[in-house]
This record gives sequence, C-alpha cells and structure tokens, in this order.
Amino acid sequence: MTLVLPSELVVDRFLPTVRAMLATQLAERGMTQQEIAANLGVTQAAVSKYISGENGGDDRFRDDPETIATVDRIADGLASGEMDGYDALAELLSLVRTLEDRGPICELHEEVMPELQGLGCDLCVRGLDPDVRTERDVLATVRTAARTLAATPGMAALVPNVGTNIGMALPEARDETDVAAIPGRIYAMSGRIEIPANPEFGASKHVATAVLAAQDTDPDVRGALNIATDDDLLAAAEARGYEPLEFDAEYEDRGTHLRERFAERGSVPRVAYHCGAFGIEPTTFVFGNTAEDAVALLGELVDEAANGQ
Repeated sequence: MTLVLPSELVVDRFLPTVRAMLATQLAERGMTQQEIAANLGVTQAAVSKYISGENGGDDRFRDDPETIATVDRIADGLASGEMDGYDALAELLSLVRTLEDRGPICELHEEVMPELQGLGCDLCVRGLDPDVRTERDVLATVRTAARTLAATPGMAALVPNVGTNIGMALPEARDETDVAAIPGRIYAMSGRIEIPANPEFGASKHVATAVLAAQDTDPDVRGALNIATDDDLLAAAEARGYEPLEFDAEYEDRGTHLRERFAERGSVPRVAYHCGAFGIEPTTFVFGNTAEDAVALLGELVDEAANGQ
C-alpha cells in the first residue's frame, strides 16, 4: 500500500500551482517581482520562474473555478493593500478544505493512493468515526460482490435487458440514499459482465426498494441483487430448500407489496421473483445478510442449475 497524506499533496502539488497563479496575477496588477516574492514568502528567482511559466503546476487546480476565484480575490486584496498575509492564509485554508471535500485534492489523493478509490472517502472532512467506517465497509463489500458476480460462470445469461444491480444497506437504513449500489447498473456485453463504476449510495432505487423492504422484516438482511427470472434457477433454489416467493410484477407500491408478502411469510426469502407483465421483464431478487452473501448464494444456485441439466 502507498501511504500518502492529503497534506503532502497540498504542499507538493497545490501550493506550487497557487503560488504560480498568484505570482502571475500580482504581476498583472503592477507589483514588482521583489514585492511578489515578499508577499508569497519565496525568492525573487522563484517568482521569475512562476511568471515565465517554467514552474508548471497542476492543471487540476489551475482550471478549478474555486481556485481561480480565490486566487483572484487574494491578488486583488494584496495588490490593493486591503488584505494582509493573515487574510490570504485564511482564504487559502478555506479553499483547501473545499478542495478536500470530493474536490481536486480528493481526486488526486485517490489517484496516488488507489486503495481509496470507490470508498467514498471523506476522512479529510469528517475525520475517522464509526459512521464513516461503516459506510466505507458497505461500499467495499458491494464493490467486492460486483467483481465476484462478474466472475460467476454463466452470469451473462441471467442479466436482464434493463441490467442487473447489487445493493447493500447501512444498518437501520431509512431510504435509498442509505443503500449502496452500482451507478448505471451492471450489463452483459458480448458474453462479459460490465461494471460501469464503483458503488455509491443512492445509486439504485430498484434494488434499494427490495433491500429496504427486506430490512423492515429482518434487519439482518441488508444485501440483494436482481437477475432475470429463470426456471432452472428457481428449481435449484427449491431443491436447496429456499422456497422461492412469488410477488406481483407491478412497480407501483412495490416496496409496500414486498413488505406485505414478507410479513405473510414471516421472514425474508432468500429468493423472490415475478414472471413479468406488460412492459416489465421477469425479475428475481436474491437476498443475503450482505451483498457478498447474496452473490455467493447466486453462485450456488447457478452451479446447482447447471448440474441438474
């Protein structure tokens, strides 16, 4: 693992870029290189390089609207004398906090530390707390489940035309924003499974509806995925003693309908399905305590169905 602190990126990538931008802006406002050097705390030779463009910088920050606006504000303040070093520092610290909140610094941090990608990391903003840790774990679980699903033999044939998704809820989830899933859904292309993006919270109303209904009946059931309804797969579930539950295909009030069906049964089934309706593809939900559990069960059922043929 490459351990890089965000503050290192601020010093190595952000600060040189902002200094170069400020040097250019202050020169355009009539300040001498010596005056600019005094304001920025660098040598006159460094200012000369900044103004000539030799120092480069990171376009990620150079093109950022918040950075541009802040640099303009500081340059105006320093050139007019309405702002001193303390004021300029306050402006820059505020900008850094903004850029760390899913901004360019966060983006750069994920590039140099790939372990953070897809985790929705916001340690810089919220710090380390149990809620952040739980969210991170859920996102990581969904990401692993999606990769396992993509490697499941025969999975491409079970992906409906509208796509498949995998979801997992936070404990005591209240709405779809508390359920992590794959944005844009998972599709089959040329016999392969395509996962378009890393998981995010609130990315799928479809799978979130099923997960939330399940959680209301059994708080331990927090994961689910949807696939095309397949008779062999349902038979495999029956053979393994899971007793698939059929439910109504209509989308309207599906959450309420699922809750009623689960309540009638007295538990959340591992497999629930419908046979479709006009304009609605036949769909099956596979449930598990986690997203990985749901994918693991699907793998078992696929194997069972293949061996039973």
